[in-house]
Amino acid sequence: MNTSSLHTRLRISRLGQRGEGIAQGEDGLVFTPYALPGELIVADVDGERGVLAEILEPSPDRIAAFCPHFSICGGCAVQTLAHPAYAIWKHSLVTAALEHARVDAKVDDLIDAHGAGRRRATFHARFDRNATVRVETTVGFMRGRAHEIIAIDACPILSPDMAGALPAARRIADALADHGKPLDIIATATTEGLDIDLHGAGKIDAVLRQSLIRIAGDLDLARLSNHGDILIERRAPTLEMGIARVAPPPGSFLQATVAGEEALARLVSEAIGKAKRVADLFAGIGTFALRLATNRDVFAAESDAAALAALARASHRPGVRAVKTEVRDLFRRPLLGGELDAFDAVVFDPPRAGAEGQARALAQSKVPTVVAVSCSAQTFARDAALLVAGGYKVDRITPIDQFRHSPHVEIVGVFRKPAPKKRGRLLG
Repeated sequence: MNTSSLHTRLRISRLGQRGEGIAQGEDGLVFTPYALPGELIVADVDGERGVLAEILEPSPDRIAAFCPHFSICGGCAVQTLAHPAYAIWKHSLVTAALEHARVDAKVDDLIDAHGAGRRRATFHARFDRNATVRVETTVGFMRGRAHEIIAIDACPILSPDMAGALPAARRIADALADHGKPLDIIATATTEGLDIDLHGAGKIDAVLRQSLIRIAGDLDLARLSNHGDILIERRAPTLEMGIARVAPPPGSFLQATVAGEEALARLVSEAIGKAKRVADLFAGIGTFALRLATNRDVFAAESDAAALAALARASHRPGVRAVKTEVRDLFRRPLLGGELDAFDAVVFDPPRAGAEGQARALAQSKVPTVVAVSCSAQTFARDAALLVAGGYKVDRITPIDQFRHSPHVEIVGVFRKPAPKKRGRLLG
């Protein structure tokens, strides 16, 4: 039974999957954001949720938050935990998920891949029509576990290339204020400047379209799109993928940091080794395929036709072998036996939901090397368990922290299937 209690004393035992402090309360576990292991706190408790009211005994690992919006904006879960305790917590997210899935494997130390910071952000804009003089616009991030938008003036985890993203988001949101629709503004730093894609604006008439085009010029945006519909492309945005240069479609998936992408690509390339025929599944715009194709024959499958077309175009350049592509929904139609067995190695990097169907097919295949890349410890562990049950041996699992201060962690897992033993001839 849930009970409400004010000013409850709690001793925090550990951090949970969302970065919340976990304590044993009178009626069960209590999860309190922003509390740290070992701390004695006072929290307002409602059922299993706690709201931090006071820290009676702070952790020796507690440090000051570097962002004034921390604990108000929901973007960061953990900013006050010092290293190495922070790295140990991130590492434990992977080891705990593997243990729960009954996968016995050693996990490498956490690799810090924050680098210069995040190169993409989604800002939310909301409009208050109750304002007495004009529509008031709020641009920022969501409050944790709420639908409220917290206005922010800066975000210190963004890369310097994203410096103009927030002012651009505000200017665009103000131009769309009369629409009054909740708006998401996705900003990406590219080689040619900011690429912005709007979601939620709906149909834009000719007058507003021209207004937004003028704003894009004023802000020197590389491109401005409305839900993938390009309003203006002043410079075609591009991203470097190894020696290739890809022109991504608006809003396409991208690794969070440059350092994170490079760390992932390095680990994948090392795992592939001398394999000559490689499949890259859930290939996106070519994070791995374009790098692997410098000296290998690569097949790339992806459901996003525009992303795959961008990958294919980028592979037609000196030093890169043309990548063979197939638009394919790998959730509904995973690659199977004979298709998989044609490859020396397979890389798969699915969305957060994982790739259970594809993992099952891989488990039954003869592919010598499988490399699983994931941003979810839980679905990674589930898919890893399927591969192990199919005869694969865990070669290496490496967690990568490109989502610093969040409860998310990137993972690269390398799995090898021993070649079947040859039967000797019977003499006689």
